[in-house]
Amino acid sequence: MSDMAWFFSKSSDEGIVLTSRIRLARNINGIPFPHLMDKETAEKVIDDIKSSILDSNSAISRDFEVIKLSEINQNQMLSMVEKHLISNDLINNRDISAVMVNKDNNVSIMINEEDHIRLQVIYPGFKLKEAFDMASKIDDLIEERITYAYDTKLGYLTSCPTNVGTGLRASVMLHLPALTMTKNINNIITTINQVGLTIRGLYGEGSNALGNVYQISNQITLGLSEEEIINNLIAVTKKIVEKEKKAREILLEKQSIELEDELYRSLGILKYARSISTHECLELISKVRMGVEMGIIKDVEMDKLNELFVNVQPATLQIIENRELSPKDRDIIRANLIRKTLN
Repeated sequence: MSDMAWFFSKSSDEGIVLTSRIRLARNINGIPFPHLMDKETAEKVIDDIKSSILDSNSAISRDFEVIKLSEINQNQMLSMVEKHLISNDLINNRDISAVMVNKDNNVSIMINEEDHIRLQVIYPGFKLKEAFDMASKIDDLIEERITYAYDTKLGYLTSCPTNVGTGLRASVMLHLPALTMTKNINNIITTINQVGLTIRGLYGEGSNALGNVYQISNQITLGLSEEEIINNLIAVTKKIVEKEKKAREILLEKQSIELEDELYRSLGILKYARSISTHECLELISKVRMGVEMGIIKDVEMDKLNELFVNVQPATLQIIENRELSPKDRDIIRANLIRKTLN
């Protein structure tokens, strides 16, 4: 499934760092922020940003398609949220918003979300600097034709004060089942908050850590350079990865049979269940994934687990089935899909 290239690539760090994401917030000089815009101005913003990419001579421009949110259905929108391509805020602005997505679905440019531009690049594994390089290239491309709202003292001007300055949100998506199982995750959360970072669930702000997946990102955008923000996040992430590895070692030493039993039971439920909720499914996938990463479970391919992680989610599942499903039917079809994929 090439449309999720960023998620289905193999990571080189035992799978603990799932993805690296860079997001830049930008606004066009002299135009009101999206929450103050009329429809006509919003259309002009969409056209100008679209032209800045598509009409350029860069090879990058050939990769993008433009999707107006007012022209797609609810499941298509929610599936894009599940794939981390757009935010719920963009859906809330559907009458005036659009998104430009590249063919690998690892670059998206949200137009008229909280800001005129939310440029996002997601790479598999621990590749924050590479993701930032790509985001900078696209940012420069847009700036060739568009004048950004910028203040020499404050930096980039944004709708929310927390993004003023660099406008940069750097984040990593981490799979931390052992720290969660050993109840050490709360200590990690406390420590992270003390060093200017924030930890959130699978879908960012206000979401839960489904499947033991956590997003860690910078909180401060003003007074630090892009390089300082990224280096800080890299240093903290490396420490968390080490702690997760250590927690896995301790579980293996102290509870070897209990751990194997829990991981294989999780695989058994996934392989044979006839009905399963999204929440239970993601928790079980997390445990099986941990088993594969630790070399305990040997007959399951990581690619299949990555694929399931996205495809079992409600809107994406309904798109695969090409029909609306009741919650009960979703649970049954989800179980069918898992059995087919794993058996």
